[in-house]
Amino acid sequence: MNCLPASFVLPDLISLCPFLPRTNPHFQDISRHSHEWMSGFDALKNTKRASFIQGENELLSSYVYPYAGREQLRGCCDFINLLFVVDEISDIQDGKTALHTGLTVFHAMSNADFDDGSVVCIMTKEVRNRLLRNMEPACFRRFLKHCKDYVVAVGREAELRELDIVLDIESYQNLRRDNSAIWVCFGLFGYALGLDLPDEILDHEVMASLYRTAADMVCWANDLYSYNMEQAMGHKGNNILTVLMQERDCNLQEAADFVGNHFKTLVREFQSHKTGLPTWGNDMDKIVSQYVLAMEDWVIGNLNWSFHAQRYFGTQRANVAETLVVELYPQ
Repeated sequence: MNCLPASFVLPDLISLCPFLPRTNPHFQDISRHSHEWMSGFDALKNTKRASFIQGENELLSSYVYPYAGREQLRGCCDFINLLFVVDEISDIQDGKTALHTGLTVFHAMSNADFDDGSVVCIMTKEVRNRLLRNMEPACFRRFLKHCKDYVVAVGREAELRELDIVLDIESYQNLRRDNSAIWVCFGLFGYALGLDLPDEILDHEVMASLYRTAADMVCWANDLYSYNMEQAMGHKGNNILTVLMQERDCNLQEAADFVGNHFKTLVREFQSHKTGLPTWGNDMDKIVSQYVLAMEDWVIGNLNWSFHAQRYFGTQRANVAETLVVELYPQ
């Protein structure tokens, strides 16, 4: 693998993305309440807490769930805050401990009587109670399945980091769709919209392809934008740029360019899948169209949040957004 350069140029994913960004009108009020709720647990210390605050996770929720009602946005904000807490905690854990942390989330989310006394457990139980006020049973069932897949994948990610193993592209993509928590976040569509779809529609081949393509757009973009932060921490193995550099024997700039070209392909595939959707009758088709729009909101919302919050580019985010040049942090 080539030595890292002093900087690299990002592909302009926002210009490649045809979807229109939106924000939630309840953001200002709800973000304050959710942030105060999370801060009250004091779950993160020192630099981890600073990194969490810079992430502006409530802003992400506003971008990716712009249609959510006030109560639903609060549930989404609290849940995404929980996910980022778990991410910060598991980043410094080995595989066994990270899996234990993740399973705490799953057990607390799936069982109202579970209580191991941990802060993560208490936070999860409160999020569970909030979500269940407005989530249909079938939607919650699917949500729990995604939660379990997520926590197992987080444990696997930590195990690979501990062993210093970099996966091949296909294996990495399969893991990334789970450990990124994107399936869990997509699992909130029905909750945030207040509209559920039956399994036979969600499992349809074309609908599943739309979900997968949208998820990959989010994951590849996240890896591109987070690479600098992760390489500085020594955590670059769980990143598509590292995977590409190893498997394709290319340098960092070539890997970044590949991400841009692949993102363009994913956009075309998504648009093609959208035109290939079958009809399930007028009423169901209207709901399906809202789910598809929700996927688009996640893709473009994630891109815009990445340049508005400090999580990935810090105080240089405006300059990076303008020039697309990323100066690598020292390791």
